[in-house]
Amino acid sequence: MEQGLTIEQGLTVTILGCGSSGGVPLVGCQCAVCKSDNPKNKRSRASILLKQRGKKLLIDTSPDLREQLLRQNLSTVHAILYTHAHADHTHGIDDTRSLNYNAGRALDIYGDAKTMADLQTRFPFRFREALPEYGTHKLIANIVEAVATHEIAGFTVQLFNQIHGKTTSLGIRVGNFAYSTDVSSLDDAAFAALQGVEVWVVDCLKTTPSHTHSHLEQTLQWIKRVRPKRAILHHMSHEFDYETLRKKLP
Repeated sequence: MEQGLTIEQGLTVTILGCGSSGGVPLVGCQCAVCKSDNPKNKRSRASILLKQRGKKLLIDTSPDLREQLLRQNLSTVHAILYTHAHADHTHGIDDTRSLNYNAGRALDIYGDAKTMADLQTRFPFRFREALPEYGTHKLIANIVEAVATHEIAGFTVQLFNQIHGKTTSLGIRVGNFAYSTDVSSLDDAAFAALQGVEVWVVDCLKTTPSHTHSHLEQTLQWIKRVRPKRAILHHMSHEFDYETLRKKLP
């Protein structure tokens, strides 16, 4: 479910998708959550949209991107920032062609060096001009440092490293908002970057530990340490029934 959040100074965050890599319902699953009629148990793959002063920054391109864009009536963005290169966060990249066409220009995307290299290897056609008349309909890769503050499409974006199993992902902070998807461990530098955040969207895959994602007990410990005014659980699997979980949370 999408959720529009007004943070500060006109910054609005929309959660386009909050599900795990398989989405919820999971294909072929007959569990109570996957068969639930509650719309809050319908979770497309993880992606969010930031809006501020007329600018739009898309975070990740999930395999459900087309559906997410249509639900939001979203035809253009000013840039895309990738947290990491895993399929559930990148494989909607072909649907960004519509964003190019509607804007009539090439589209800048941002990520760390590994993510940009992986995307250009997997999807080379999105980074080249197949025909001269399609020159404005490509993606332009921009490498950003993993621990730094960058100006991206009018947004001041502070990035920090997150452990994601055997790899890493980018944590993102814009003003008093932070986004921590796909994270199994946070170091002291990450917690320092999160200091004073007011709204935090944070990974919580399931109730039991995972080697690539945070689980409920650990995420609640993190929230207690960071002390945001509002925390929103993210990247949730079909283990979580919305109403059951809501009654358990502080």
